[in-house]
Amino acid sequence: MTKKSFPLAKAYQLLEPGPVVMVTTSLNDKPNIMTLSWHMMIDFVPPLVGIVMSNQNYSFNYLKKTKECVINIPTADLIKEVVGVGNCSGSKIDKFTKFHLTPTPATYVKAPLIDECYANLECKVVDMKMATKYNIFILEIIKAWKTTSKKEPQTFHHRGNGVFALEGNIIKIPSQKK
Repeated sequence: MTKKSFPLAKAYQLLEPGPVVMVTTSLNDKPNIMTLSWHMMIDFVPPLVGIVMSNQNYSFNYLKKTKECVINIPTADLIKEVVGVGNCSGSKIDKFTKFHLTPTPATYVKAPLIDECYANLECKVVDMKMATKYNIFILEIIKAWKTTSKKEPQTFHHRGNGVFALEGNIIKIPSQKK
């Protein structure tokens, strides 16, 4: 197999970890949404997620001050809204109104769920030690919601430079328990 050098600045495109999500936050009764694709599971019980959020994003200060958010998982039918949300700032507009998304009250956090998303994860920040230097927040999922109307939701993944991949075929291979 022949290989060629790949630009280091684009290496993230090879490791994209999971579906594009929309993170909602709320500060002083002003909700905001941002698009995010850099996240990873860290632990399972309790469920911990690491997210990377640029300190240039409007939501960064909301999350840092409130220490809570909702990770909303959209399906491919929302891709235009998700990209639109990612291409503007909540400091200038109400993204819920602009993109016709429905905020729904969460159970344990002030940030709203996005009703159109197939799943929503209410989260509390449990570690901000790496937020200042690396923009990494560690979140604990404290409540999870999933729609019953979509059996096999098709999520999408950011590949960089405006390129997205749709989730494809599902392959099931049983694990070998030892």
